[in-house]
Amino acid sequence: MSDKNRSSIRDRILEVFTRSDALVSVAVVILGFLVATILVLVVGRNPGGMYSAIVQVITGWDLRRGVWNIRYIGEWLVASMPLILCGFSMAFASRTGLFNIGAEGQYIVGLTAAQFVAVYGPQIPYVHWILAVLAALAAGAVWGGIVGYLKARFSMSEVVATIMMNYIALYASRYFTMQIPGTNTYRTPTFPDTAKLSSPFLESITNGSRLNYGLYLTIIAILFFWLVMGKTRLGYSLRATGLNKDAAKYGGISVNTSITTAMAISGAFAGLAGAIVALGSFNYGRVLAGQDGYGFDGIAVALVGNSTAGGTALAGLLFGMLKSAQPLMQSRQIPKEIASIIMGLVVVFISLRAGIRIVVEWQMKEKAKKGGNAE
Repeated sequence: MSDKNRSSIRDRILEVFTRSDALVSVAVVILGFLVATILVLVVGRNPGGMYSAIVQVITGWDLRRGVWNIRYIGEWLVASMPLILCGFSMAFASRTGLFNIGAEGQYIVGLTAAQFVAVYGPQIPYVHWILAVLAALAAGAVWGGIVGYLKARFSMSEVVATIMMNYIALYASRYFTMQIPGTNTYRTPTFPDTAKLSSPFLESITNGSRLNYGLYLTIIAILFFWLVMGKTRLGYSLRATGLNKDAAKYGGISVNTSITTAMAISGAFAGLAGAIVALGSFNYGRVLAGQDGYGFDGIAVALVGNSTAGGTALAGLLFGMLKSAQPLMQSRQIPKEIASIIMGLVVVFISLRAGIRIVVEWQMKEKAKKGGNAE
């Protein structure tokens, strides 16, 4: 094969690679694992321990002992659900041209609202936890909608506003939660069973894991994101606003309404994540000492998932798998921080996509110029 043909094939591969977001996401995940493997070798550990821990999380098989326990799969899904929903919070806003880094605050107000309804709501089976979830959705939507309104009405930076709102949410949550009678600096009184998202069926088929009704709520959220953003007039308006605000306005789309709506829906996703964590993973309300971090992890999930419904859901499962694998890695003498390093590397590599794309496009233009000069 001649050098010219090799160069042409290489350029073609680079062009396809840089223009395919899905391929880039897959490539950076593989690259992240490769670098992590090297790091494990550098610290004198066997990378096989890292990969056997991952296999155990996603299949339930303990390759060392030949034992299968489906509970690990259930716990993997439990860890992934809030990551997927907080990823949607970032992704939905991103499709409208907004950078929502306030999912953490929206998650906190959703969690707090769910806890209050859990303590004070009517103790009627199903009705109780449904009301708590609806309260979380409403709280998250309001918290996100405030930022959307400030952005639309006063052109306030959503980045600055959401950062400030995160801290307001945290300290407001601490103050109001501690007003609940019987609450100490750590926890509220125990929730009644009617407020919990626990599902006897899901627990039984996953060998006693914490998998709960939040799984169904997350699946509904995935379908909602996909349908609204890709199949409805509202989704078209939001996407048009994200692509070009001036063109959207010229086409009769209310840009201000789109911005406010997008932030409100984004907040609702994060609020739902707060409800699922509050009512599905704990038997009591928590007085938050700090931020749980799901909202910030959601930013990375959305970036890796290219802000699409399916991609963000898969990225959430990936990050949930890495978080679930941490204690298993530690039991195999692998530093649990390796999982966090992989997540960080994936984000770093995917953030380089824009730079790589610019370089490749520049090379293609230079090559086209040379070809034109030669003629």
